[in-house]
Amino acid sequence: MTGVHTATPSASPHRHDGEDYRLSLPNTSRSAGIARHFVTSLLTASPHSGIVDDLRLCVTEVVANAHRHTGTSSIRLHVTVSPEQVTVSVADDAPWTPPPADEIRSGPGKESGRGLVLLDALASAWGSDVCGCCAPSHKAVWFTLPATARATS
Repeated sequence: MTGVHTATPSASPHRHDGEDYRLSLPNTSRSAGIARHFVTSLLTASPHSGIVDDLRLCVTEVVANAHRHTGTSSIRLHVTVSPEQVTVSVADDAPWTPPPADEIRSGPGKESGRGLVLLDALASAWGSDVCGCCAPSHKAVWFTLPATARATS
């Protein structure tokens, strides 16, 4: 797993050889479920159907975090489906970004951050970008899953 966290705009993690899908959601308690159904509908009948469960879990966690930890009015979902991978970014209008994965994993009694630990375990790469330069205005948390399902032991 590769984590990337930047405070300045970086290149989009979305590939240019894929199909792009976007969904804008109101910031409500139903947003994570709607986003989960959206990505499921994109991949269920595709060659990527083997990663639907992991994708649903990751999308649910990231959208739920945007809902729970921001007062933003909308949450924006961007999904790119390419032959080799699926990349998702979730943007909101709050400049806070999650801490690096090694900080999340420390502390056995932590009450929050467990969803990002799951993201760290399932995604081949994930990160966050704060946009807006000197006056940060919003962030995007993104992750990439390889097109093939993980081997289970």
